Amino acid sequence: MNGTSTLFIVLGLFLLGGVISFVKQGMSRSLVTLLSIGAGMSLIAGLARLEVWS
Repeated sequence: MNGTSTLFIVLGLFLLGGVISFVKQGMSRSLVTLLSIGAGMSLIAGLARLEVWS
């Protein structure tokens, strides 16, 4: 696993934790949606760059 894929996976998990926290706090739905999209894109980018898949 190279550094870039690790960075993307860690960023995606961090954003996913933020989504869970914001949902529990009852934040606005648009903010939760944007954060969810960012988390999903980061995780997909990190997993796509893994050497295991290529």
